[in-house]
Amino acid sequence: MGQSASPLGKVRGLGSAREGGEHWLTERVTSVALLLLGVWLIASLLMLPARDGATLVEWLRHPSGAVPMALLIVTAFRHALDGMKVVVDDYVHDEGLRFATNLALLFLAVGGGAMALFALARIAFGVAA
Repeated sequence: MGQSASPLGKVRGLGSAREGGEHWLTERVTSVALLLLGVWLIASLLMLPARDGATLVEWLRHPSGAVPMALLIVTAFRHALDGMKVVVDDYVHDEGLRFATNLALLFLAVGGGAMALFALARIAFGVAA
């Protein structure tokens, strides 16, 4: 066990990096993905022939618009959830309240992502007006 382990971590058999490395890497990967997808979104919107709703719907009905948009939605909600969990874990000290808040954040992220993907699917598959 390295010198960086806390006394409680030594008792539990956990080093300082036993947990959290995957979370750190996920935050970085989703950040890079959001940067690339954000550039794609801005470039795609600027290249549209018109900036009206019908053009946007037509763009999202093609796989070249709908698939990266779905990736953007999933990545954005995952990144937001990870970021908010870090804030809650750092600043909410009561264990029960921390669990409840993280659970509420998970439900909000999954629900919001599902609604966004549902709306995108309605557009992409031609159900939207």
